[in-house]
Amino acid sequence: MADDAAAPDHGFAARTHHWDDWSLADLVALKASAGTTVSLVVPARNEAATVGAVVSRVREALMDTTELLDEVVVIDSDSSDDTYAVAESAGATVHRSAAIRPDLGSVPGKGEAMWKSLFVTSGELLVFMDADLVDWDTHFVPGLLGPLLTSPSVRLVKGFYERPMLTGGAAGAYEGGRVTELVARPLLALLFPALTGLVQPLAGEWAVRRDHFASLPVPTGYAVELAALVDTVAAAGVEAIAQVDLGRRAHRHQALRDLGAMATQILAAAHARAGLPVDEPVGLTQYHHDGVGLGAVVREVPVSERPPAASYLGSAA
Repeated sequence: MADDAAAPDHGFAARTHHWDDWSLADLVALKASAGTTVSLVVPARNEAATVGAVVSRVREALMDTTELLDEVVVIDSDSSDDTYAVAESAGATVHRSAAIRPDLGSVPGKGEAMWKSLFVTSGELLVFMDADLVDWDTHFVPGLLGPLLTSPSVRLVKGFYERPMLTGGAAGAYEGGRVTELVARPLLALLFPALTGLVQPLAGEWAVRRDHFASLPVPTGYAVELAALVDTVAAAGVEAIAQVDLGRRAHRHQALRDLGAMATQILAAAHARAGLPVDEPVGLTQYHHDGVGLGAVVREVPVSERPPAASYLGSAA
């Protein structure tokens, strides 16, 4: 692992790797010998500009050229643009989140799309990738699979990377990840110090054993990544988590007020796991300038969670 991205030593017992610790050929051989299947899941909402490249590049490198992946599945979370058509044309199997298990209802959110993916994928190992990537490479997938294919005790693998802040064509190398630095990292320090050695606790690129993910409650919004970490430690200890240096990753940045809603969902999930009460939804007051003065706008932030999918898998749709 590069020195400038090294994980601090705060008692974090999980393994830390670099993406090229394993060759692609070795991972394909390990997958074949174990008879393991792998699904790549890409949750997407209004990502028509980028999802096609994500799907086509991964499919060509890891399905058409080699056999590391068995399927590439995009879960379209209520998109109003051409995300569905673009992803399908690029070679993904695409499902609308709301159409998966309609008997269970549907709510908007990234976590909801990931939870719903358990009903339409078949892989014993699941790799999650965000759909809005603009600076990345296909080695992300084998890098994330390395610990799962080589260490049976590992249940969840987080990616980490140099995450630049792209502004006006320039990039600040380690200035991305505002919610990570301002919310998630302080939360871990205060409430879940066993996880402070994770470099990117909110990384959208991660992998997990299917049966383990199906055993976890899943926040329907942006708190899915943090919750999965905390719940994995509670269920199996910090040694069940590994992290992998994936190099560099960039994506489109959200508006500051949208980050406020994301932060609220992460705080709510942490509160729930610390045994504190959480109202649903949370009324988040934000202030907007209308050209004359500031006005308060109350934003209703959903903080609901889905129960473990294991109790529904195999039941009738």
